[in-house]
Amino acid sequence: MAIDFSFPEELHDVIRRVREFCDEVVRPGEQVIDEHEGDRSVLVKQVVAMRKAAKDAGLWLPHMPAELGGMGLGHVAMAAVSAEAARTRFGPFALNAQAPDEGNMHTLHHWTTPAQRDKYLKPLCDGRIRSCFAMTEPEVAGSDPTLIQTHAVEDGDDWVVNGHKWFISGARGASFAILIARTEGTPEVPQAGNSAFLVDLPSDGWEIVRDVHTMSGGHNHCEIRIKDLRVPKENMLGGRGQGHKLGQYRLGPARLAHCMRWIGQAEMALDMTIDRALKRYAHGSMLAEKQGIQWMIADSTMELYQCKLMVLHAAYKIDRGEDFKSEVSMAKHFVANALNRIIDRAVQVHGALGYSTDTPLAQMATQARWARFADGADEVHQWRIAQRSIDAYSKNGSVRVAAGDLPF
Repeated sequence: MAIDFSFPEELHDVIRRVREFCDEVVRPGEQVIDEHEGDRSVLVKQVVAMRKAAKDAGLWLPHMPAELGGMGLGHVAMAAVSAEAARTRFGPFALNAQAPDEGNMHTLHHWTTPAQRDKYLKPLCDGRIRSCFAMTEPEVAGSDPTLIQTHAVEDGDDWVVNGHKWFISGARGASFAILIARTEGTPEVPQAGNSAFLVDLPSDGWEIVRDVHTMSGGHNHCEIRIKDLRVPKENMLGGRGQGHKLGQYRLGPARLAHCMRWIGQAEMALDMTIDRALKRYAHGSMLAEKQGIQWMIADSTMELYQCKLMVLHAAYKIDRGEDFKSEVSMAKHFVANALNRIIDRAVQVHGALGYSTDTPLAQMATQARWARFADGADEVHQWRIAQRSIDAYSKNGSVRVAAGDLPF
């Protein structure tokens, strides 16, 4: 039989090494950071130490090929590695496999010219610089890139860009941005109106207005004003009008990479739920003996199982070079919602303790809420999933192709 739900022994070894690395290096580093909250010098020192340790442990850059200094893991393997690393706050960053750099690396690896590859991709893979991806705008729906208003016009050897971006994660401190701007006035199809550019930072005309604070605080999600920004023509990434195609190429696997990390968070929340239920005594018995708590644990366990199966199947399709859009869309919607539900149940079982900041659950809950609209709102994914199901039935008399195209 072709279906095999086991991992090869070498991948189990990588997972074990990542787990030990997080226990022995990342968590102690996070504790030091927490003890010196607000001291950026301590933060930087600890992160640098974590990254050096990851390189020494052979766990650096797991998602990129060996010629770029990586481990060459495919998407299925990355599902396991990312979920394990994401059980800590800084695990993915220590491995140089964090958003938005991870998705940008995949994009640059596929789209850059040799000169662009040397200037942008190699130092990003080396961990010497950071990057950002500038597409979202406050004035238009982020889920519809055909509405982008930032525009670029040719002027001699340059493109001149004007526009407004926000929620550009990692913009402060980034050495370059992948910027999406409209270059085509009346394309034959709306999706061919945008192009992508590599913007060196800092640059005249690129102004960071503020860090947009969220319900979980400020996390370097920046608002950017772009005024008469000049970008050399050789800094176009891909061809004219390929910005939408490039963006979708990036966002598909990037959505799944988010899901991989969310699984690590969800599993940690469920572990904490069970640990609390086994230790907390109330009204004559331990919480774990009460049916209402058992149902919460059961629901979270079943949802975590579904999350893992959906992510692994979508990753399997990416690794095989098959069309994965439908599977990634369904996984992104389901895992984002399951994450919120599993963490919320954990908070409930912990009671006031879960609502406090004495456990990581409160921060996890506020962080998890963005998952339902980042990289495509729930409703957009549901709309596209429904479209694919209707189209599959209309063409084949069955929804099988749209429901994972599984062999039964």
